[in-house]
Amino acid sequence: MASFGMIMPELPQYLSEMGAGHLLGYIIGLFTLGAFISRFFSGRIADRAGRRVVMVFGTSVAAIAGFVYVLVGSMHEQWSANPETAMWGVWCFLGLRMLHGLSTGFRPTGTSAFLTDIIPKERRGEALGYLGVAGNAGMAGGPALGSYLAVEYGYDTMFIASSILGIIALLFTLKLPESLPNPRRVTLEDLNVFKGGILEKSAWPAAFFLIPVSAAFGVFLTITPNFVDSLGYKYKGLFNTIIVAASILMRFVAGRASDKYGREPLLVIGGFLLLIGMGIMSFSTTKLVASIGGVIYGLSIGINMPTIFAWTADLAPKGKIALGLSTMLMALEIGIGGGAFISGFLFSSNNELLPIIYLFCALFAGVSSCILWFFFKSRQSKKITN
Repeated sequence: MASFGMIMPELPQYLSEMGAGHLLGYIIGLFTLGAFISRFFSGRIADRAGRRVVMVFGTSVAAIAGFVYVLVGSMHEQWSANPETAMWGVWCFLGLRMLHGLSTGFRPTGTSAFLTDIIPKERRGEALGYLGVAGNAGMAGGPALGSYLAVEYGYDTMFIASSILGIIALLFTLKLPESLPNPRRVTLEDLNVFKGGILEKSAWPAAFFLIPVSAAFGVFLTITPNFVDSLGYKYKGLFNTIIVAASILMRFVAGRASDKYGREPLLVIGGFLLLIGMGIMSFSTTKLVASIGGVIYGLSIGINMPTIFAWTADLAPKGKIALGLSTMLMALEIGIGGGAFISGFLFSSNNELLPIIYLFCALFAGVSSCILWFFFKSRQSKKITN
């Protein structure tokens, strides 16, 4: 998580220096497109060939990507001298963003399925919460480190550090055992999306609620670096660290709470915290107010993400947990990609729209929470009647 998260806050400025600031939304959008496409394969492979092979592949992409960013940057410097080839480096960079997305398309699916295999169902939310703590720790330290390296030593140093962290993660991953009973080799049939299931319908309720959560995250990743820059942050990754730290603290209790009180009630609370956090950020004009909104937004992430993962695993039939998780995660990519593309386009055309974009995310989450609460209470009423 630190490997790919550390470069995120600096990429908007990097793309602007390449002369393509108008393509801001593509930074996150193409990354999530690559992750989305890979979901068609990662869940199937994890349920058939094993969790470990999926985790190893996803981590390998993260280990290689940073070095390739350096190569693309060097090629861009050469091509930019000629007006006819000036944009080639930009398109190579954006293509690399899509390929880099394969890391998040494979790794989280395999990791989450691996964890559900080895943890009792009644403690699933708690365990996924702890997994989120580890991931968020990387997302907290990574952006801060990445911003520091980019500002003090340059982008290439940041990209190389990203690959080094990916290599370390890969070495740890290779030590993990396989948790799927009777795994087999990956076959060409696993890559044929027209043969066998690629979606698990049991995951649709969790996927529905994930859309507003992930759309807000896509918006956050895309325009927040510019937002915090306007507030006077020298190291833009520090604002990410504030949010992720709040998310980590919440994950210590949210997972256990969802095991005890149920997934839907916790998600309703998380949705309303998202409403409040994004709402505050929409009218923030100082670091203090923005930080308050960011903390509340971070708390919402700490509730929503482990609870959605646990809910998806609860709903999935036996033998299709990874497929259910990959289906749910498709909604993650749709939301992040949609939020990134739309907010990037609107912001690049008129940066005064930033408060409205944040406010829309807040309202979207509030409406979704109301719908989820309505269906939860309706189902409870039916149970009592029966």
